Amino acid sequence: THAMAAAAALRLVVTRKLPTAARAALTAAAGRAPAITLDVWESETEAMPRDELLRRVSGASGLLCLLTDRVDAEVMDAAGASLRAVSTMSVGFDHVDVAAATERGVLVSNTPGYLDDTTAELAVALLLATTRGLVTASNSIRAGEWGTWSPGQYCGVDIAGKTLGVVGLGRIGASFVRKMRGFDMARVLYAGRRRAAEEVEAATGAEFVDLDTLLAESDVVSLHCPLTDATRGLIDARALALMKPTAVLINTARAGVIDQDALIDALTTGKIFAAGTDVPDPEPMGADHPLLKVPNCVVLPHIGSATTAT
Repeated sequence: THAMAAAAALRLVVTRKLPTAARAALTAAAGRAPAITLDVWESETEAMPRDELLRRVSGASGLLCLLTDRVDAEVMDAAGASLRAVSTMSVGFDHVDVAAATERGVLVSNTPGYLDDTTAELAVALLLATTRGLVTASNSIRAGEWGTWSPGQYCGVDIAGKTLGVVGLGRIGASFVRKMRGFDMARVLYAGRRRAAEEVEAATGAEFVDLDTLLAESDVVSLHCPLTDATRGLIDARALALMKPTAVLINTARAGVIDQDALIDALTTGKIFAAGTDVPDPEPMGADHPLLKVPNCVVLPHIGSATTAT
């Protein structure tokens, strides 16, 4: 029948070789529906080239992508009318043109909730590495610079008794705050486009303030907001100038939330004490990038969700 023929044509394009467990689950799901075939880019390390994506997606019914894949109107038009869904293996979806998908009746899905604790734990680790200069200290040993003890050597900043500022008290932001409560911080402030639910405020003990107040009063500022038109460049030179010279900035959200050039200037001129980011720009970042020359900045290769379980 026509319905059976249409079903037989279903094809899912996967833009990267998946971990064994994930691949097995996807294969099993496809096996329960014999009409679905998988078209997988069999590389763990290299993103599918743009021209290859445009070629493979033609006639596909679904696309499972990563945040390294730009899925825009061109990709959707290359797929044609057969495309029903785009799923991204990430919480963030700023690499998918949702408006273009909506125009074409294509469903877009992401993975909210699965990465909350994992990403929050990474934010805690990044905060501690940054406030205490762990990477610099460890590297100094490898460079043979660990000499006679001196009072000012390897000094970082304390967080107990200080004020924590969180930009974006969503699922990940709230998880981060709950974990940080064990570090005896005196206050928790948060800012966002709207106030969080009463139960979230009660569970975190966070106080809603405007962004300028948060930046001026916080000793640690941690970013957990999505990248949107409203948040792009949110932490710019003006925002950084509001922060304390002893303050630390942590970013596990998206690179575009921070003006990276302004951040480099703030770090090198002492406007803030240090910064840590899991989302540098560009990704991957070359070893000669100016951000990597700044000793008071900890840079990670976007590993917020990098655990076996997630």
